[in-house]
Amino acid sequence: MAYPTARRSVAWYTGSHMESDRHQKSTVTRGISFALVAALAFGGGIAVGSGGSAAAVVSRIPLVGDGLDATPDQSVDFTDFWKAWNALDENYVSTHASSTLPTAKERLFGAIEGLASSYDDPYTVFFPPKEAKAFAETISGSFAGVGMEIGIKDDILIVIAPLKGTPAEAAGVKAGDQIIAIDGLSTDGLSTDKAVQKIRGPVGTTVGLTLFRAGRSLDIKIVREVIQVPETDDGLDDASGVYHIALYEFTSNSANLFDEALTRFLASGSRKLVVDLRGNPGGYLDSAVDIASHFLPKGAKIVTEDFGGKQPENVHTSFGYADLPADMKTVVLIDGGSASASEIFAGALQDNQVATLIGTKSFGKGSVQTLMDLGDGSLKITVARWVTPEGHWIMGNGVTPDIIVPFTAADGAAKKDPQMERAIRFLTTGK
Repeated sequence: MAYPTARRSVAWYTGSHMESDRHQKSTVTRGISFALVAALAFGGGIAVGSGGSAAAVVSRIPLVGDGLDATPDQSVDFTDFWKAWNALDENYVSTHASSTLPTAKERLFGAIEGLASSYDDPYTVFFPPKEAKAFAETISGSFAGVGMEIGIKDDILIVIAPLKGTPAEAAGVKAGDQIIAIDGLSTDGLSTDKAVQKIRGPVGTTVGLTLFRAGRSLDIKIVREVIQVPETDDGLDDASGVYHIALYEFTSNSANLFDEALTRFLASGSRKLVVDLRGNPGGYLDSAVDIASHFLPKGAKIVTEDFGGKQPENVHTSFGYADLPADMKTVVLIDGGSASASEIFAGALQDNQVATLIGTKSFGKGSVQTLMDLGDGSLKITVARWVTPEGHWIMGNGVTPDIIVPFTAADGAAKKDPQMERAIRFLTTGK
């Protein structure tokens, strides 16, 4: 995932860190658990900034680190491990003059990396000290990037969505592109977090990406920048009377901006609304819950954090603002670039039957991680998954629209938008 930075993009949300705001929401902080709601390769980084940016603040509370259980599992036979350790120690010969043998500590870190990777989860990762420091820098907001969200699907590193108005979008990066190399080095087996570290870098420097699209590879070079992404866009289509609100991310400021857009929608006299989440990679869960609360009654379920029975579920419900006309009709547009918080919002409105979803299936990004200090490194572990009100897992499955409408390259070239056209037809004819 690459994104949170000084940028206005976020990929993480403090799973239990709910910030107080104009709606007087309570603050709940649960250790350092946070949800990976979007892995924005913001230029290749997962930056987590502070208020006003799309990045969430990760609360580091001393509940882990030295408090981790170090009791050996007596059921595990480490004989083969030590045989391998000793065989390498006694027999390995370097084949390059510049090579140096790993220290005992580095070999231990390598073993822990292998242990984490054995879970076959791209978001469960061990960071050795150097990488842990780099990761900490990305979530503190000190990086530049190219402005795209990345993830792993079917063991392949892919672009979830380029962010609007960013270098990645300008370079022609498309949602669904496979990233097969970064600066000439293969991404085979590379985790999202490590890919993010390779893509991000100082402002003004260049990163080379080799993409695979429609059966052919493309080599592009992108100059890294500090990313600034527009958060909303709204307006009335005079011909149809349909109002649209496009939301490009769920940032800490998105709920306020959405409120302002809703005020303009109500002032327009329209009762037909399109909420456009296409290419929206996610952001703050808090913002998704807040915005969904305009559409759902108080107490309606929005999303559940399922901890696999290891601790009680955490159910997020609507605040029930009850500020929208009862006779309004709503369509939510989604596509393969809609991820995490976008999927939470869309899934909640669909399952509660207050909106019709149009477009193509969303990305399928919904897991919660906890970051733990481990020696001089850190261990990021998936601890929960997002579940919609009707019990559908978002992770790996995505959200399926009620009405499926593709958007082809030919449509883009012809500057046509069949998905928006279908939304307008549905809202004006009911069909």
